[in-house]
Amino acid sequence: MKYSAIIPAGGTSSRFGTTNKLLEKINGKEVIKYTVDAFENSLVDEIVICANVNIIENLEEIFQSYKKVKIIEGGQTRQASVYNGLKAVNCDYVLIHDAARPMISTDLINQTAEMVKDKKALTVATKTIDTIKEVEDDKIVCTVDRSKLYNTQTPQAFEYNLIKTAHEKFIGQNFTDDAGMLEALGQDVYILNGSYKNIKITTQSDIDIAKIYLN
Repeated sequence: MKYSAIIPAGGTSSRFGTTNKLLEKINGKEVIKYTVDAFENSLVDEIVICANVNIIENLEEIFQSYKKVKIIEGGQTRQASVYNGLKAVNCDYVLIHDAARPMISTDLINQTAEMVKDKKALTVATKTIDTIKEVEDDKIVCTVDRSKLYNTQTPQAFEYNLIKTAHEKFIGQNFTDDAGMLEALGQDVYILNGSYKNIKITTQSDIDIAKIYLN
């Protein structure tokens, strides 16, 4: 069985500031390098980074010695970037992971790769621990039962033909995660318990948290 990893990195980091968050250094190492290193040391056979055109040269320099890594141009949306990646890989199973989640572990990646062979579609997620309120016009409407709620993370893993078919059916739309596309098709998607450390870097304050975890 052959595994590919797709790492969408086509965003502009508009909520982060004036620089691209993926090139931000933590302890002297770029955010995206932490992410890719976890996959480089995993069971996956190839890693395709679907990058914003403005950072392709930077990434080519960072990963010039990496044998598994291929860098291609991403799309205007996350969904479009992943679809570009799906057209560029050759595999039986594909793992899709946010470039801005540098705390992902190789162990969790390998668990995901093993589980997808049986389940065909899954996402890493953590059980919701905060009390959740439904709000309308700044007023609480109700408290949501959190016992069945999970916070979705990545990687998400799929049988290749299954997720490729979903992307082709929903082309031009704007799903925020790939598991949601299969849910919309009525396909079963399973949960693999993840880590609360596996946060997505969005703002400058997230960098401070990442520094603690990655120290």
